[in-house]
Amino acid sequence: MSRTNFDQLLEAGCHFGHLRRKWNPAMAPYIFMERNGIHIIDLNKTVAKIDEAAEALKQIAKQGKKILFVATKKQAKDVVAEKAASVNMPYVIERWPGGMLTNFPTIRKAVKKMTNIDKLMNDGTFSNLSKRELLQITRQRAKLEKNLGSIADLSRLPSALFVIDVMKEHIAVKEANRLGIPVFAIVDTNSNPKNIDYVIPANDDAKDSIDVVLGACCAAIAEGIEERKVEKADEKAAAEQNEAAAESKKRVRKARKEEPAKAEEAAEAPAAE
Repeated sequence: MSRTNFDQLLEAGCHFGHLRRKWNPAMAPYIFMERNGIHIIDLNKTVAKIDEAAEALKQIAKQGKKILFVATKKQAKDVVAEKAASVNMPYVIERWPGGMLTNFPTIRKAVKKMTNIDKLMNDGTFSNLSKRELLQITRQRAKLEKNLGSIADLSRLPSALFVIDVMKEHIAVKEANRLGIPVFAIVDTNSNPKNIDYVIPANDDAKDSIDVVLGACCAAIAEGIEERKVEKADEKAAAEQNEAAAESKKRVRKARKEEPAKAEEAAEAPAAE
């Protein structure tokens, strides 16, 4: 069963593309028709592509890997932050830090710097600083939190990138392509889907459209995470069962070894007068 349906996407306005004069010919396979100078996206293909992307995201999450969500456009920020946080995934909704993927160790240093400032503030190290110095450090901390706070838990490169508007986030897409990281994206009629591994043709400007697509994908990620937990619990139970069985066999073998020895002792013992 599909994770979305035609009516749901239609109601969210996922079918509205850009003006014909702004279109990218590479998106022709996903365009249904033109109406009043605006391209209309084929929602049947959108439903199929959402299912394909959702299944791939589910498998990535099931392996315990991270998916980085990227959306710096105003209408997508809140939706992405909410959906990504709901499945405990990192996200970037402010400015994309150049080299975030290709120069990841430097980004990690900045995150560690933010953590160190927190530690020093908590242990009272900064209590002897002047108000001006403390204000400078506080501002630096706030800036780091704004740009990098949402990726503080990202200790290694993400296994996938989910992008809203590939034109606006072209730097992030290029970095992911360079490192061989698969890219999932909501692609509108004015964008080039060439470098996107999982294309979801849909309106990337309407908040409702972004919300319905992300909702389906994040639901699949949540399923993957839950299945991973169940598998881990099953593995743990199986390991405990095997350990108990091994211990039981060990006791049986020990008892069998002791039985001949006891019989021999009984035979050698002098008969009672």
